[in-house]
Amino acid sequence: MDTAAVLTLLQDVAAEVINPRFQALADEHVSEKNPGDLVTIADHESEALITAALQAAYPDALVLGEEAMAADPSLLDRFATAEHAFTVDPVDGTKNFVNGSPDHAVMVAEVQHGEVTRGWIWQPQLEASYVAELGGGAWRNGERLSVTAAQGDVPFRTARRSWVGRELGDLGTLELTWACCGVDYPHLIAGDARALLYSRSMPWDHLPGALILTEAGGVIGQHDGSPLQPQLLSGGLVAAPDRATYDAVVAALPL
Repeated sequence: MDTAAVLTLLQDVAAEVINPRFQALADEHVSEKNPGDLVTIADHESEALITAALQAAYPDALVLGEEAMAADPSLLDRFATAEHAFTVDPVDGTKNFVNGSPDHAVMVAEVQHGEVTRGWIWQPQLEASYVAELGGGAWRNGERLSVTAAQGDVPFRTARRSWVGRELGDLGTLELTWACCGVDYPHLIAGDARALLYSRSMPWDHLPGALILTEAGGVIGQHDGSPLQPQLLSGGLVAAPDRATYDAVVAALPL
């Protein structure tokens, strides 16, 4: 499937099984995988459709879906050594989706020989698509995307709630992200955050946005200053619009 075809797949799946449930979920269509970790019928149906299409197009590739991993954790081990794989986040920002917020997304990334080669984010309620190919740039709704430097009193943001309100060295106080990586990374690129801090690096959450960010001119890496390793399944991440900001945040850690 070419890059445009995968984006169309995400848009069609969202139109079929996600959008009809937005602000219309029945109680029986929402459950918890773990306390506070919600999953909905839209997550399950969306992932099944996307996974089936990718497996049909790429029968030798591993497809790592968030919900499939919840049912079979061995998928993570297989992903860590796969030569060709896709990650699928069927409804990123599920809690936002359940609460009726438009800040949710459908995301896919392709990994080949340890590198993220393509990434897709579709925000169905906001009707915004973000796509990147390694070495080919990043695009929003078909227009070339470049990082915009934050202006004025724009905060640093973290997805770890226990860090909210803490001082990031002399850089400033941490505020909460938009609670959806598929929304966070586009906001960072648009200049709505000075940097993003995450304590976890699950691949379906971060690989699409990481490629889109770096292809737009930004920087992402681990808390110790080492580069992002797409198939490494532990450690926190810092995403920033430029190297100087990334280095300053790393120097201010740990909190």
